[in-house]
Amino acid sequence: MNPLKTKRIESLDLLKGLVIIFMALDHTRDYFHINSFLFDPADPEKSNLTLFFTRWITHYCAPAFSFLAGISAFLVGRRKSKHELTSFLLKRGIWLIFIELFVVYFGWSFNIHFNHFGLLVIWSLGISMIFLAAIIHLSMKNILILSVVIIFGHNLLDNIHFDQNMLWSILHERGNFILFDSIKIRVTYPIIPWIGVMSLGFYFGKFYDKDVTLEYRQKLFTKIGLACIAGFLIVRGFNLYGNSNPWIAFDSFSQTLISFMDPSKYPPSLTYLLMTLGPSLLFLGNSENLKGRLVDFCATFGKVPFFFYIIHIYAIHLLAAILAELTGFGFDSMVLNGFVSTNQQLIGFGVNLGWVYVVWLVILFMLYPLCKKFSNYKLNHKEKWWLSYF
Repeated sequence: MNPLKTKRIESLDLLKGLVIIFMALDHTRDYFHINSFLFDPADPEKSNLTLFFTRWITHYCAPAFSFLAGISAFLVGRRKSKHELTSFLLKRGIWLIFIELFVVYFGWSFNIHFNHFGLLVIWSLGISMIFLAAIIHLSMKNILILSVVIIFGHNLLDNIHFDQNMLWSILHERGNFILFDSIKIRVTYPIIPWIGVMSLGFYFGKFYDKDVTLEYRQKLFTKIGLACIAGFLIVRGFNLYGNSNPWIAFDSFSQTLISFMDPSKYPPSLTYLLMTLGPSLLFLGNSENLKGRLVDFCATFGKVPFFFYIIHIYAIHLLAAILAELTGFGFDSMVLNGFVSTNQQLIGFGVNLGWVYVVWLVILFMLYPLCKKFSNYKLNHKEKWWLSYF
């Protein structure tokens, strides 16, 4: 096997940067948009195209994070033995789950009681890494087969239900549970098929090997990306398998479009993954030669995605709390139980969608210098092992 170049692959950083920027937009909307506390932006009967696509663009975040984490694991593994990579993935996975349950939880809630936990995207990355620690011991061919079977076959489980079974919920069906009569657990990201998405990313990591030409990688990723997009349109159109959230034809074209473009994310259906991974691969296949200030700006966030993820949650929530204080809702109204949009005390709070975009841009430009500084610090201190966990 050939060793990888030490130079960073800018297209991977760029895609990570773009999706995390989109993610920040969605989280800003969660806390600031006046309608967030009234209805789901993907509800075709209440939403509109601008609001829906503000939410829809963020559908790319979790699949891209998981897929790119798999690629990163492969790249890291080229400098480690299988035993060392296994240890790294196990420790990093446990670390991410800890961060989800305590650091991310407090950022979302500002609630010191720690009585309401969500198993969200960082949890899914962590638990997938733990499984990936075992999967990497398979041959690359078997990793591909396993990944494809999970992604294409998991919707066979859609009609299997177990009432108030937390284990099954963690595996494949979102749900809410109460532990010890007081601790609420919200399972939002069941682990199937996220495990398959990350292992598929690990397989695709081999196309960044030194002996794979840029032209071959571009053509391959473009073909697969286009095939996934076509597959999404076909499978979604038939409205049968792979559509755990079937679309509905309304009298209005915009309502029908919203319904069609909103496949199930919890758990991610086959159509959801085709819709998101297809364009992601298409982007990776055609972005390796992109240059310019905007590319550098976005890639800066992509070089420190975990760092940005943590600080942007706290920044958004803190700014929302300040606005709540200034508009008569009070800072205490932003001490939350459960997800922000479910807190009834915030009905009437917020701004219109245009101002949400303004706040989002302010947050990006406010956090950019911190991300740039931390990125440079990581680059200049590669000897510090703990930086690999951030």
